Amino acid sequence: MPPEPSPTHRRHGLTWLLLLLAAAAGAWWWWSIGRPVELPDAPSSRIACVSYGPFRRAGESPLDPKAFISPERVDADMRMLSQRFDCVRTYSQGQGLSAVPEIAARHGMKVLMGIWLSRNPTLNDEQIRLGIAAAKANPQAIRGIIVGNEVLLRGELSSAQIAGYLREVKAAVSVPVTYADVWEFWLRHPELASSVDYITIHILPYWEDKPVPSPLAVQHVEEVSARVERAFPGRQIMIGETGWPSEGRPRQGVQASVVDEARYLREFMRYATTARMPYNVFAAFDQPWQRVLEGTVGGYWGIFDVNAKPKFPMQGPVTEEPHWAYGWLAGAVGAIVFLLAGSWRRRWNRKRGWLALMLLGSASGCALAWQARQMWFACSNTVEWALSIAACVAALATALQLARWIAARLAGFTPPMRPSAWLRFGWLFLLTYFDLLQVFDGRYRDFPLGLFALPCIGYALMALLSDRHEARMPMVEERFLAACLPILAAVVVLQEAGVMPVAWLWLLLNSAIAAPVLVGWRQARQQLRLNPQQA
Repeated sequence: MPPEPSPTHRRHGLTWLLLLLAAAAGAWWWWSIGRPVELPDAPSSRIACVSYGPFRRAGESPLDPKAFISPERVDADMRMLSQRFDCVRTYSQGQGLSAVPEIAARHGMKVLMGIWLSRNPTLNDEQIRLGIAAAKANPQAIRGIIVGNEVLLRGELSSAQIAGYLREVKAAVSVPVTYADVWEFWLRHPELASSVDYITIHILPYWEDKPVPSPLAVQHVEEVSARVERAFPGRQIMIGETGWPSEGRPRQGVQASVVDEARYLREFMRYATTARMPYNVFAAFDQPWQRVLEGTVGGYWGIFDVNAKPKFPMQGPVTEEPHWAYGWLAGAVGAIVFLLAGSWRRRWNRKRGWLALMLLGSASGCALAWQARQMWFACSNTVEWALSIAACVAALATALQLARWIAARLAGFTPPMRPSAWLRFGWLFLLTYFDLLQVFDGRYRDFPLGLFALPCIGYALMALLSDRHEARMPMVEERFLAACLPILAAVVVLQEAGVMPVAWLWLLLNSAIAAPVLVGWRQARQQLRLNPQQA
């Protein structure tokens, strides 16, 4: 009978398995998002109406009172949009938007003209003045006036105050007047129905309290529409906003992706051909400024990107990431970098060590490329870019240090020095900070999985290869943070109803770096009981 493998051999075997899984997972993820996905075709590329926001260049925002969009830019946008849309919806007056009705009419388009309402009565009065003037100057271009957008959702005005503004506008214009809000707020405030010519509801399956996955989203729209029709019999209902984000944080089992956005819009367009309701899709262009309010996901609801290029076709297969091969290239570069770093002052010369470095480098390169892709969509200013790049450099430096130790151990050599405990404490502290943000303010926050994969997996592998006699007492700060991390990450899983894969991966990374600290603490205490003189 062959002898049983020793604990050291078992630990080494498990380490090799984890290395292979990490490298394969990184390569597979990049390959998977580069595969064309077959989706049902839309009946047409033409859409009835679309939300129009021109603030898509770097630094532009309607929150800036000095922002102004020139008539030339509006004209260029209307010329382009008229090729696919019959109507545009705006949300406010001023800042160049008051010219939209006149310019849209030149291109044969109608306008759902918005008047922005907030808790500031002075600004509201100015918005109404400008809106009434624009409607009187271009009555032939106005399909309707939307007085207030999601004001009840934001809690800035009461339904009675909104009704007062609606009456003021209705008395001054000859076109239909409405108010727009999330469908649930219309059901909570049915008294507003008497103040509008038709009811405008927003149905955004991604943002529902219980998010609806894209394959079921159009069915949800149909059910909500029927429910609102039953609540307001005989009244005309319009879907004032519906759409899907292409990037950003998942919500429970719902993904923000190009494929999901394409699937939803295509299926919604098929539904719209048979539905009785008029509709408006949100939105024409990606709006980077909205990331300030809603995180990464807020900036990526457009059918077109910031350069006015369509993000996906309305017929044929859709690819999430056409440049997926860059992820494999990053893995290859990572393998080379780790081999070069591992060759410096090494005291071993075995194939196992070189193979370990290659696998660690490939996995790290793919993970950092994943993080860089997330940064490309999430970072909105120089400070965010600088902090993100610095964090990635720190993660790479940590991974290189850990990789040298792991490769040496797998090559059969005992490394002379372990990485600094303060370095591990730094990552524990930073991860705890992100955990707290996710628990208490996580609605709009991304998960930086690629960043933390490097130190978390690296420290877990190092602990797996360490012998019991090498255990040392972790600092009290490390022990405290390690005890908190899995609990905080588990709360995130529960907040996402236990159905979001990303939340489970986040819990796995938290546990990977916390477990070695807690196990090392227990082993060090056992050694102290056996050898009190070491205390």
